Parts: sequence; structure tokens; C-alpha cells
Amino acid sequence: MGEFLAEAREALRTAEAFCGPVELTEVSNRRGSAVWKASGPRGVVSIKLGTGGAAEVTAREASVLDQLPGYTVTAGRFADGIWYVTPWLAGPSTWQVFRTVRKGDGGKDEALAAAAGLCRAVADFHADGWVHGDLQPAHGIHGEDKVRLIDFAWSRRIDSIPWPTFEGTMIHLTAPELAARIINGPQPVTTTQTADVYALAGTLWTCTTGKWPLDYDTAGLPKGTPVEEIRKAIAHRAVPMSTTMPWPALQARLRCVLLAAPDERPTAAELAKLIEAVGG
Repeated sequence: MGEFLAEAREALRTAEAFCGPVELTEVSNRRGSAVWKASGPRGVVSIKLGTGGAAEVTAREASVLDQLPGYTVTAGRFADGIWYVTPWLAGPSTWQVFRTVRKGDGGKDEALAAAAGLCRAVADFHADGWVHGDLQPAHGIHGEDKVRLIDFAWSRRIDSIPWPTFEGTMIHLTAPELAARIINGPQPVTTTQTADVYALAGTLWTCTTGKWPLDYDTAGLPKGTPVEEIRKAIAHRAVPMSTTMPWPALQARLRCVLLAAPDERPTAAELAKLIEAVGG
């Protein structure tokens, strides 16, 4: 914490302007990107710092937040990078909502509602002209009244110029067509809403089973296999789907999305309706 205070005191002052004196809890800190939860008597905010190669990523995420309705952000620079402060979104992630399902302790009705809610949040984001680019089990926050998306580092407007270099984010949720473009070029890689839907289905599969949708062991890709090899196998659709099916009624719908060609995938709104039709 001392290093953080020395590097970006202005970020802390901004958080205290919103919240009063704050208590900091480190949420994550890896590859030059660090996030804190800052809690005070008047509120709670998130503080994010990006240094080195993560500085540009943090700056563009702040730019996206600044453009989105319902989100607010204050950003600034310090000697080694970029910081921003944004209100903390209260509520469990999709991964957390599905915890009882993964344990086999019920909770399917709540999980179905959460899954459909996440799909609708993505559908609204798409309808507003955006591509998220990095949907994961922890990137949907289920508040009392709605689901909010987070982590917009790879998000862009559908009509904007893609980021200069895109190497994929969560490899296990990367659509095959994106994996192929990353390998074969040319850059920049244009992320798409249909690839978001693939990641959305994969996210819900992972939340349900606790495992990635693809069976790497069967494909001869054990734990520790380099990302480049996994990406190549995904691009060639050489990794079979997992056969772990604790919730067949839901997973059958997700499986169809994950196996479909890009132009045959449903939209996020259509996937929400398919999920709402599943019985608990």
C-alpha cells in the first residue's frame, strides 16, 4: 500500500473526495494492472492503476467508461502510468451466483435468472453499438436492480478502428474465428459481437461446471501447454467440447452456440430467451 500511495496520491485524494477517509482492499495486482476497493463513510469506489504496458490499456478502459451511460469515471496520470476512480458496483459476479449450482446444492432458478440477466446486459451493450471483447465469469455484476458489465479494456464501438494489436484475452473463451485471425493476421483484429456471444456462452458453461467448455486433455493439450498451441488448436476447432454435463437442459443450448459458425450464433438477446425457456 505504501508503494501505491507514493505512486498515485492523486488517485487516493480523488477516492477520498467521493468517500471520505478510505480503507483500501487490494482486489488484484498482476502484469502492471492493480485494482483496489476503497471504502469510506460516504461510499465505495474502485481505484485502478496501470503501469508499463498496462498504462495504455487502463487509459482506454477509462475512455470507454467515460462514454457509457450509467458509469462515471475520473482519471489521471502519474509518473509511471495511468489511474482512474469509478464507483464500486455492489453485488455478486455471475461466477458467484452459480456457486450453489456447481456444488450441487440447488440454486438453479436463481442461476437461470442471473444467466438471462447477463445475456440481456450484453444485448443492451451491443444494441448501444459496442463490442465488449473480454467477457468472463467475473465480468458481470448482479446488483439489486440490474446486471452491470465491468472490465472494458478491450471494448470498442462497433464503428471504431480496432485496437492496433489484439492478442486475445481469456484464451479459453476466445471464439475460433478470432483465434484464427490472431494467428494468421492481419492486425488489427476486429473483435465482433458474435465473438462476444461465443464468450458469453462459454462463460455460462464455466459458471455451471467449474470447468472450461473445451476438453484439452482429450486433445492432447494438458495443463501447462503454451497459449500459442492452445490458440492454434482452437482456431482449427481441434479441441472437442467437454462432456461434463451436470445441467443438460441449459448446457445443450450453450453447446449449440459454442459449436455454431459465427453467422449461425444467436444474438445475446436471443440467447437470453433460450435460457429463459430452460426448466430448473
